[in-house]
Amino acid sequence: MCVVSSLASAAISTTFPDAQASDPAKLGWMVGSPPPPDRTVRFEDGSYFQFPAMRWSVSNFRQLMPTINVSRGLGAPTPLDAAPRDDIDAITFTPLGAKASMTWQQSLAATYTDGIVVMHRGKIVYERYFGVLKPEGQHAAMSVTKSVIGTLGAMLVAEGRIDANKQVASYVPELAASAFGNATVRQILDMTSGLKYSEDYADPTAEVWAHAKAGSPLPKPRDYSGPRSYYEFLQTVQPQGEHGKAFAYKTVNTDVLGWIIARATGRNVAQLLSERIWSRLGAEQDAYFTVDSVGTPFAGGGLNTGLRDLARFGEMLRNDGSFNGQQIVPKAVVDDIRRGADKQAFARAGYALLNGWSYRSMWWVTDKDGGAFMARGVHGQRIYVDPKAEMVIVRYASHPVASNSANDPVTLPAFDALAQYLSRKDNQ
Repeated sequence: MCVVSSLASAAISTTFPDAQASDPAKLGWMVGSPPPPDRTVRFEDGSYFQFPAMRWSVSNFRQLMPTINVSRGLGAPTPLDAAPRDDIDAITFTPLGAKASMTWQQSLAATYTDGIVVMHRGKIVYERYFGVLKPEGQHAAMSVTKSVIGTLGAMLVAEGRIDANKQVASYVPELAASAFGNATVRQILDMTSGLKYSEDYADPTAEVWAHAKAGSPLPKPRDYSGPRSYYEFLQTVQPQGEHGKAFAYKTVNTDVLGWIIARATGRNVAQLLSERIWSRLGAEQDAYFTVDSVGTPFAGGGLNTGLRDLARFGEMLRNDGSFNGQQIVPKAVVDDIRRGADKQAFARAGYALLNGWSYRSMWWVTDKDGGAFMARGVHGQRIYVDPKAEMVIVRYASHPVASNSANDPVTLPAFDALAQYLSRKDNQ
């Protein structure tokens, strides 16, 4: 309970120090043997996710909670070619709703960036790290995890191991009486299921916090009688509305997909990600997932990776699923994601800054010519794949506000400006 209430309190606060004043390295979180009490963060009391301590935690989750490894395998890492550019920091753009312009360099502080890599035509042209994140470090991907799991699910559909038109209960009978039971796998993949579940992090009574409580590996109070794992929580979700009518972003859909994947393959999502993607990318580092009290990986948001490895993943998708001399994801899967889904169903969700977008296999598909698509996570995590501009951007961040609406007014025009700049330079 204390963890959940602390997270909720952090989510609804509105006044925060800027990126420089909240720099976790400068503030000295968790430095010392032991660190001083006022610079110590703990999972058990929720202090780990209170801002500004959260800026340290997102690069160090493995020190605070149980995890499961995603092995990179035993092969040598695949080198990433680099062609650094010194002209990107000076690119200017105007944030949405603003009158004054901003530089690319300024945008990094405005979004509390912890690390960012830009790849253009297969080479790293820009790479920066801030705070306590280092090239050899790992960072929480938050809901970027969903797009990674969605990719695994779409691969299994393409291979015929999962039938997207079958109902969830045919794979997971335990969910037959829940809201998910009569939804199709495709409706789960595209998040058009009708569920009574609020994802509003600013509302301490929202179901997202009950989900977090169930998934917490900490011991529950003696009088606690609710669900004690992610799988148990999913069985309690009730229906609301009609499946297939409207997009509604709800983390529990990805947890259901993770359960379906486990049943269809005999592998949990951490094991399958290692076998099918991570060990084939030539990744530099193992990745890992946070887990619940029975070791179930958090499919909806528990992935942690090195930034360059996330860039490898994005570059693989930009190249139609091919990377490291092999076809890792079927081209048909990438093509299907890029085509997007029902734009009218997406519009019903009311994302004012995302007009013309859609959501396919847990990827956010833009309205950009050329089929640019994005993975998005709370507090500013991003993978942005722009095939037309031959560009991939991956960013890890620790913005104090969870909602993407706090980042989008800067992020969306900044990414567009960089794509246009690189494309223009190519043609000069």
